[in-house]
Amino acid sequence: MSDGVKAGQSSYFGSSTTSENDTSSDTADVKRLQKKAMDGREEISSDCGGTSEYGLNPSATSGEISLKTGRQSSPNLLLLPFVHLRLGSHFHSFSPFQSHPRTKFLCNSLPFRSLTGSSDSSAMAQPLVKKDDDYDDEEEYSPFLGIEKGTVLQEARVFNDPQLDTRKCSQVITKLLYLLNQGETFTKVEATEVFFGVTKLFQSRDIELRRMVYLMIKELSPSSDDVIIVTSSLMKDMNSKNDMYRANAIRVLCRITDGTLLTQIERYLKQAIVDKNPVVASAALVSGIHLLQTNPEIVKRWSNEVQEAVQSRAPLVQFHALGLLHQIRQNDRLAVNKLVSSLTRGTARSPLAQCLLVRYASQVASESANSQTGERPLYDFLESCLRHKSEMVILEAARAIAELNGVTSREVTPAITVLQLFLNSPKPVLRFAAIRTLNKVAMTHPMAVTNCNIDMESLISDQNRSIATLAITTLLKTGNESSVDRLMKQITNFMSDIADEFKIVVVDAIRSLCLKFPLKYRSLMNFLCNILREEGGFEYKKVIVDSIVILIRDIPEAKENGLLHLCEFIEDCEFTYLSTQILHFLGIEGPKASDPSKYIRYIYNRVHLENATVRACAVSTLAKFAVMVDSLKPRIYVLLRRCLFDSDDEVRDRATLYLKTLGAEGSIVENEEDVQEILFGSLDLPLSNLETSLKNYEPSEEPFDLDSVSKEIKSQPLVEKKGSSKKSKGLGVPPTTLTSSVDAYEKMLRSIEEFSDFGKLFKSSASMELTEAETEYAVNVVKHIFDRHVVFQYNCTNTIPEQLLENVNVIVDASEAEEFSEVVSKPLRSLPYNTPGQTFVAFEKPDGVAAVGKFSNMLKFIVKEIDPSTGEAEDDGVEDEYQLEDVEVVAADYMLKVAVSNFKNAWESMGEDGERVDEYGLGPRGSLAEAVRAVVDLLGMQPCEGTEVVPSNQRSHTCLLSGVFIGNVRVLARLSFGLDASREVAMKLVVRSDDETVSDLIHEIISSG
Repeated sequence: MSDGVKAGQSSYFGSSTTSENDTSSDTADVKRLQKKAMDGREEISSDCGGTSEYGLNPSATSGEISLKTGRQSSPNLLLLPFVHLRLGSHFHSFSPFQSHPRTKFLCNSLPFRSLTGSSDSSAMAQPLVKKDDDYDDEEEYSPFLGIEKGTVLQEARVFNDPQLDTRKCSQVITKLLYLLNQGETFTKVEATEVFFGVTKLFQSRDIELRRMVYLMIKELSPSSDDVIIVTSSLMKDMNSKNDMYRANAIRVLCRITDGTLLTQIERYLKQAIVDKNPVVASAALVSGIHLLQTNPEIVKRWSNEVQEAVQSRAPLVQFHALGLLHQIRQNDRLAVNKLVSSLTRGTARSPLAQCLLVRYASQVASESANSQTGERPLYDFLESCLRHKSEMVILEAARAIAELNGVTSREVTPAITVLQLFLNSPKPVLRFAAIRTLNKVAMTHPMAVTNCNIDMESLISDQNRSIATLAITTLLKTGNESSVDRLMKQITNFMSDIADEFKIVVVDAIRSLCLKFPLKYRSLMNFLCNILREEGGFEYKKVIVDSIVILIRDIPEAKENGLLHLCEFIEDCEFTYLSTQILHFLGIEGPKASDPSKYIRYIYNRVHLENATVRACAVSTLAKFAVMVDSLKPRIYVLLRRCLFDSDDEVRDRATLYLKTLGAEGSIVENEEDVQEILFGSLDLPLSNLETSLKNYEPSEEPFDLDSVSKEIKSQPLVEKKGSSKKSKGLGVPPTTLTSSVDAYEKMLRSIEEFSDFGKLFKSSASMELTEAETEYAVNVVKHIFDRHVVFQYNCTNTIPEQLLENVNVIVDASEAEEFSEVVSKPLRSLPYNTPGQTFVAFEKPDGVAAVGKFSNMLKFIVKEIDPSTGEAEDDGVEDEYQLEDVEVVAADYMLKVAVSNFKNAWESMGEDGERVDEYGLGPRGSLAEAVRAVVDLLGMQPCEGTEVVPSNQRSHTCLLSGVFIGNVRVLARLSFGLDASREVAMKLVVRSDDETVSDLIHEIISSG
């Protein structure tokens, strides 16, 4: 089935995580439906002729029926569970062939008949259900168990009987559809025979059989030669007075016809789009959504009719029409903007259509720049949707506001207010959607979510474990230091009731909390160590171990306690990977402890009690202790000699190597530095390259040579892919993500020998494109800032299949950057087609100086043509070059954006010793918002508390900024702006920092900027 617009399906509820323990909301709704069905009071709507109040996604096909359970009058169409029938590849997932744990279907009278007894009812299938009491002691079963294709194909001969048995024919079609749904394949001959047999059923006037025929024709997808046989029958039905026939004929024709026939029936489809019957109109619109993928030019000619359908009073018609109209115009940004702007001024009658409109408005707002007054386009519309009568529209609007690019605390506050109300809703799905959105908001605006803490604490005891887990993790992000102990008590009772997947989320949140409040490390570390000793799977235990390791590294006071807990864990650890990880970590951190000898017993126990892999790792750990702690050498020598009699070769070889290296059995190294290199040194080549070389290595007389392993970095870490901006959300990147990005870059740069002595990486910029889109070569650059160096990482991609580029490097002209001097240029050996690669150029700058300058770039390489027959490159190449855009190093590159949770407290705690004050004239500006934006971009600091947003028509404004300058110097700035009648902007800048020279430097940046 072609992918259509899924806008009607809210992504809040994309997974089945909202069901409760034993009595889920879905089961309860199904029970209510069963009772109504048994009483004959509930009609089930199909896509073929259902009433317009039932919910379909915009891409529903003719075989799909959507059954809304619960109250008909409920406006929460997206929030209520749906039951879908899926037969083959065109139906959705509620099947009478699959037993529900509490619901079974009596299929001995297929096809299912409407309980109302109406022969022309719009309900396609009305399953007969037994009451729950009848199934308490029965085993689950499927009425289609044991069906075989050969038997069913034999039964399909009933289609050729002169006197048709409609009931028997329907049963056979149902079995055929079931086989197709299970992945059974029919040969061309079998499919053709079945198809011809099914076409003979058009002579029957039985409505239920006709529906089954429609489904079967769609499922078989006949070839173009066979389509002509049913085309006349379908076109006759399309012009029938029976609306059910018309709707289904439209869907089937659009599914099986090609562009030629589509042109012939286009007139009928246009008429159907504006038909008064909503079922027919929806069928035509949904068909248009699918046809847009294969025949876009034809569908685009329907714009006027679709535009008219958008104004329909039928909710589903309006929903489908809006989805189709947006798809028709989606490649024209201006047209989409006009569409959204015009519809936001009206009132969408359908909550589904309103949800779609909210999504489209959110996209437009994210792609558009703020106005001169600082106002965000369409924000007022999104904010007004928070007061809509439909809960699903409110949720959609709240989520859209929270995900706007660069959303401020002030903008997100109205959304948080309505989400707080949903936290107390009796509906689990509303509570889940609200807490999940708040959880995301808390990553970037934790202070804005603190008002919901009391409501979220009540959700910790929620029967739905998904809701409780999200509540816990959100509270951990928004809580303050005084609330940590209370939260930990609640979490302790909570952890025993949830699955490992939820526990992992909680552990991650606790680790972040501990790094946020290091003074609380003792209680948090004890909690992690206690749950480490409890039952759990590998992934769960690994997350705990990783968290403890991180806390030990980042919080020195936690080292002794943490190492002892890890030692106790490996005494009874069933996972080899975790044992070796902990032993390796002990070898690095253990010798630095106050009493290293207390860890030796735990390590040596592993030599006696574990498998060969862990024993070998324990031997290496003992050797590291011997190197770092001279007083332990004699004792460790004795232990290593005992390992010489181990049953495993690896253990014996390691023991022998370390005894020789340490000098116990005659030294094989000349000095202490060589010993350190053997035990603690790392390979100066990427491990992925080594792994590839070892896989390709074939044993021979020649030993494996490490020099044969390429040192070029083949992967392209953290490079932004084209089109990723469409998926990026306005909540921004959480601090953990930013940290991991810098860590990944630092690890990559340290693996390159030329950069290994540059020290700690301070900051890596976002990638900046140096070439136009769709050019022969794609190049972007990332600036890596060190204390005394700046490294340009040029990410290159060859987009020409017939060429291989070799010796690729960038020639950088630093004539406009006088304070920089080039020290390293690392070329790229080879750049095949569509395989990203990196080349680097490093510059040295004066220490402690925020040097700036412009660098011009020229890409140089050797081009070799690829022989298309062999795929091999020619021996001879031609030198070539390609001009790139300039790169600038600006003052903002030396500033790291770091937010503070409470600016006032941070400002007062920094004191006035490092304060510098001055006033500046910024010249004429269009608005205060423009001036604020310019200064923030110039300094590269993080706006705090939403002060970067200037209210409209303001003539004065104060903006608060925070950051960390290179050298880990904290900086706070208070900017006071004023706008006079002539549009001249004046600014007062007050800077406080840990170093007064940095405060002076900030003022110099403003003066020179």
